[in-house]
Amino acid sequence: MSKPGSPRHIDNLLREAVELQQNGALAEAESAYREILALRPRHFDALQLLGALALQSKRYEEGIALLSRALDIDARQAPVHSNLAFALNAIGRHDAALAAANRALALKSGFVDALNNRGVALASLNRPDEALASFDKALAAKPDFPEAWSNRSGVLRDLGLPEEALASCDKALALRPNYAEAWSNRANALSDLNRPLEARESYERALAIQATFADAWNNLGLTFVDMNRHADALACYERALALAPDSAETHWNRALCLLQMGELAGGFAEYEWRWQRKRIAPSRRAFDVPLWLGDAPLDGQTILLHAEQGLGDTLQFCRYAALVAKQGARVVLEVQPELTRLLSGLAGVDKLVAAGDPLPPFDYHCPLLSLPLALGTVVPTIPADTPYLFADPRASAQWRSRIEAAAPGAVKKVGLVWAGGHRPHVPELRKNDARRSLSVERFAPILETPGVQFFSLQKGEKAERQLSELRERHEASRHVIDWTAELTDFADTAALVENLDLVVSVDTSTAHLAGAMNKPVWILNRLDTCWRWMLEREESPWYPSARLFRQPSLGDWDSVIEDIRQALTAFASTQASTEHR
Repeated sequence: MSKPGSPRHIDNLLREAVELQQNGALAEAESAYREILALRPRHFDALQLLGALALQSKRYEEGIALLSRALDIDARQAPVHSNLAFALNAIGRHDAALAAANRALALKSGFVDALNNRGVALASLNRPDEALASFDKALAAKPDFPEAWSNRSGVLRDLGLPEEALASCDKALALRPNYAEAWSNRANALSDLNRPLEARESYERALAIQATFADAWNNLGLTFVDMNRHADALACYERALALAPDSAETHWNRALCLLQMGELAGGFAEYEWRWQRKRIAPSRRAFDVPLWLGDAPLDGQTILLHAEQGLGDTLQFCRYAALVAKQGARVVLEVQPELTRLLSGLAGVDKLVAAGDPLPPFDYHCPLLSLPLALGTVVPTIPADTPYLFADPRASAQWRSRIEAAAPGAVKKVGLVWAGGHRPHVPELRKNDARRSLSVERFAPILETPGVQFFSLQKGEKAERQLSELRERHEASRHVIDWTAELTDFADTAALVENLDLVVSVDTSTAHLAGAMNKPVWILNRLDTCWRWMLEREESPWYPSARLFRQPSLGDWDSVIEDIRQALTAFASTQASTEHR
């Protein structure tokens, strides 16, 4: 029998601990490792193996501390650096994880575990091309590496390659059929491909394997939204939050779902979680004055209301400036430079500032999309008095003369917007942009409506090129007037829109502009609608002049185009019949 504390005793304890760990007896293995460390606090193997055990138990901070102690003793061990990279990735310290993975690779070139962990870090740091190269290098050396195949799928989605992402998941699942994360990643790719029924099946496979998989519950909720089953989506978010109460992504998705369902009070309260999201958190403003959420009197105080997110959001929520001013506040409104001329006369605003310009002193601040929460907005109290934005009369008169010369007679004048902004650098927004946008080719049946003169409101070189290409093969499109090159900001666009009878638009900022001007606007609305348009509505409580044409199923724009074509024919014939009386 070896003496306690002797090298032989320590070696026996270590062998016993390793065997216990390999057999899944983690508690017993941990006791053995700790017994060794009580005798030899700087025992390298006990430290690094106990660190690995902590990672198995998802005690990442503890694992990082143990692995770091081991590396203080011997920094030449590539596997320990790689395990440290894994743990750092798990707690979101991706810069440090990348450094640890690189140290492992410097010690052991081509080390596949380190290449995989390096890929995870690079993907999380929004460096998808480098991440893909790292995963591919790992898989070239070890093709039977399911984790790398599964992780690779996420990068392929980020690169806008969902079909390849799906194939990568299938490789992972061929190697490990009960791999919950790969099933969930497979479902994510199917969701990108607008195949919600198949996505649901894959999420449910993941959850059958691992019922505590919070991300899968959250993403299953998103798939139920794609299936127009919002109550089921909420139930999934509740399951996810029971497992991960501080998940900002799940709170965000729950907020959007509640808002879609018209439950504005709860939805806007949850919407405050946006500031915890990885994508939005960096844009949170830090001021040395309090955030105002309706919890303090404003009489005699100056408050800064500041734009956030997109131009359409600013156009929709700048209406709240007047309500804040009614509380006795002096309102400073900070907006994007493209909107300053248009908003220069907005009711309730004492001082308008372009983003980036110096701000005057103020006592409180509030982001624009927090104002519905601060003011207790519910559907019946939405401030929908329109118009609240107006075109410059002189500019409007100039456009009127020009339009009358270009389109004389009794025709309806209709503006068209067929695509929203394109933000390929943000995967989440890229997916929404693709779902809300069409090509001008899809508008071709609308363009054949008699009694209508169409005007393009779609700005950009890409739009001009698309329209030019359509004109080469589609006769009706040759009559579309395109003066968008002369529109330098939203004040110019407003002056043109003022002279139109109707705007037909996808869900983008021009639709908000028309609605805020009380101009008739028909909005092409995807099935997984933006929350502001709510569910099962043909009208909008935010914009009385808006009419919504919603997809009957995900991706079905043909039905929407046909409905608009018929409505536009009726709209134009009303004008014609009026003229002939």
